[in-house]
Amino acid sequence: MGNTFGTLFRISTWGESHGGSVGVVIDGCPPGLELCEVDIQVELDRRRPGQSDITTPRNEPDQVEFLSGVHEGRTLGTPIAMNVRNKDARSSAYSEMKLAYRPSHADFTYDAKYGRRMAEGGGRSSARETIGRVAAGAIARKILKEAGGVEIVAYVESIQDIRMPELGDAITREDVEATPVRCPDSETAAAMIKRIKEVRSQGDSVGGTIGCAVTGLPAGLGEPVFDRLEADLAKAMLSLPATKGFEIGSGFSGTALRGSEHNDVFENRDGAIRTRTNHAGGVLGGISSGEAIRFRTAFKPTATILREQETVTSAGEPTKLMGKGRHDACVLPRAVPIVEAMTALVLVDHWMRHSAQNATFPFSLTPVD
Repeated sequence: MGNTFGTLFRISTWGESHGGSVGVVIDGCPPGLELCEVDIQVELDRRRPGQSDITTPRNEPDQVEFLSGVHEGRTLGTPIAMNVRNKDARSSAYSEMKLAYRPSHADFTYDAKYGRRMAEGGGRSSARETIGRVAAGAIARKILKEAGGVEIVAYVESIQDIRMPELGDAITREDVEATPVRCPDSETAAAMIKRIKEVRSQGDSVGGTIGCAVTGLPAGLGEPVFDRLEADLAKAMLSLPATKGFEIGSGFSGTALRGSEHNDVFENRDGAIRTRTNHAGGVLGGISSGEAIRFRTAFKPTATILREQETVTSAGEPTKLMGKGRHDACVLPRAVPIVEAMTALVLVDHWMRHSAQNATFPFSLTPVD
């Protein structure tokens, strides 16, 4: 249970951090979409470990392979299964963690729920599970791009107390990828990189926020009441490892404004109804307004740190534990493509739901060429 996400564009991820493979099965991808491994690999390469000197040095190529659903370079409309093999697992670094619980980690809660857990690499609670999400998100992103020119750009907005200036909706993927920390402001990025290296040298970790902007999305997507667009985006973001907060548009800062200040005034702009401001973050009443969707997600500091901490064993006995192995001192740079992937999965699912609900009758059942 709980390993499946989506309604019409539906994904199920599987695998553990130190198991043989991780991957995903997608059900509901339309037939005829031109697709090859390269489309997926470019996104996995942005997520994979060992890509810079501020990420974990675990050496994983994260090479994707199609197992089903794609033939002669196009999707079949049947389930798409993708597999990524684990190549560089070092389970010996987790021997002490089989008995002792890492502070602020899911070790204890997995034991509480299942009565057993895979301590090596964190098992299913590891961020390595997100490989399946990124692979599926690459396909969702391609559909959105070809269907309506939708662009999704996430970026590291802050790390600890270091925050980038407001740059508006003009941030491009090229700006984000210009630095290893994935902050589009070069001066702020340099300060972030310095902070991550300092904290890592002390065996500690830091968190921060990732911002995301979606442009090109039409008005009308979202399913009131319980499947509001922002509600599904919040669920998608808070399903990611290490996330602790989500806000859209003005978010919590909007609570300090009056309605006369916060309201987004409608206007006719070249024949299209738009809003003069975008405090709502592109969503009104749970439905997209046609303005840019803007939200941010908060990530806590990495739980596994290379410092001795007090904890208890599974028997409740006091002990001390120091993390071993290869871990990110800050997860945010590698989380950027994961945020984009989950955003794409939510949006393509709602696009398909909207199209199905608003089909013109009589409609044809003839397959798309």
